[in-house]
Amino acid sequence: MMKFSYALLVLLFGVSEVMNAQNIEGPSLGNGIFKSVAKDSTWAMKMGLQLQFQGSAEWEEHNNSFSDLETQFLIRRARLKFDGFIYSPKLTYKIALGLSNRDMSGASEFTNNAPRYIVDAVVKWNFYENFELWFGQAKLPGDFETLISSANLQFVDRSKLSKSFGIDRDLGLQLRHQLQFSEHLLIKEAFAVSQGEGRNVTSKNLGGFQFTSRLEVYPFGDFTKDGAFIGGDLDREPTPKLALGVAYDFNDNAVKTGGNQGDYMFTDSGFHETDISTVFVDAVFKYQGFSLLAQYTDRAADAPVAINSEGLPTGDVVNVGSGFNVQSGYLFKSNWEVSGRYTNLNLDTPLTAKNIENQYTLGVSKYIFGHKLKVQSDLSYLNVEDSADQLMYRLQFAVQF
Repeated sequence: MMKFSYALLVLLFGVSEVMNAQNIEGPSLGNGIFKSVAKDSTWAMKMGLQLQFQGSAEWEEHNNSFSDLETQFLIRRARLKFDGFIYSPKLTYKIALGLSNRDMSGASEFTNNAPRYIVDAVVKWNFYENFELWFGQAKLPGDFETLISSANLQFVDRSKLSKSFGIDRDLGLQLRHQLQFSEHLLIKEAFAVSQGEGRNVTSKNLGGFQFTSRLEVYPFGDFTKDGAFIGGDLDREPTPKLALGVAYDFNDNAVKTGGNQGDYMFTDSGFHETDISTVFVDAVFKYQGFSLLAQYTDRAADAPVAINSEGLPTGDVVNVGSGFNVQSGYLFKSNWEVSGRYTNLNLDTPLTAKNIENQYTLGVSKYIFGHKLKVQSDLSYLNVEDSADQLMYRLQFAVQF
């Protein structure tokens, strides 16, 4: 860890010295700290930086009043990002390094007991027309909200639906393609085969592989600047835009409670293995500052409760059940946005011992320079059956160079 930190400081210092020595003018905000292209155009690199600082306060209801205040200040994101091409613009790459404790946490024997610095490390090869093959670690083609970058979210954070059922990143191969059927009708497909245990795993594959597929239909054409994967309607779509998506994920002999997420399911004889299937159905609509995102997820497992050799539960359970999330917002011409979100989690209570949850969130955002420089806040009310209700307020400052 010390060697990595030292090397990173040397790299940043070297870049700073080179830029100062040559008096290079940097790109505009949001387009990277610097860009470099080889003299013979055989490679290019852009380096960026993402920062998010968050403060939060939570209250729990007791005797019809909210008390037990808990507060927290957090560096939610501190990431270095690199992207560009190698040899040809048809062979691109993306690398993201997470420097916050939130990103690095999760070290275990399966990550060689090393901090999980690497968030993304993927090479993309546009080998034929609209076909692209990805190699490495990247987000799997799951639900819309998880596929939206944390830098481009409409709220301070993703919904509880994504946190409960999202499949996030994994190591493997992905094939992506898009087909323009007519002037307006656009179809996008994605297929992935991955290790099935999440990011930065260095051990041999446990259990089986993970298979993910996704289909998206754009009946009115693509969004401005790939805006289906950007929170809110910051481009103020001049005509109605709609994206309909469906995805299916199958994790064969999964050994973690969330498929490739969550905790490893240890038993007294090794690992508990179970097949996990997850279905995602979602839609995005945007028009003249108005935005709407709706998502439904259902997860099942053939043996969701981990048991030991004597047939007794170990305490690890797969989050089987379903959930629904809908959020909407309107962006005023002053670049203030008001948004609302409703999330329902209906997990299988007899198996998971988790009750039905309903969360209501009201958000207010000020986009100073789009998602590249913004201040966001939200207030959430969480109702859990047979449990105390909760209130949560968050305030977040975010910048992306």
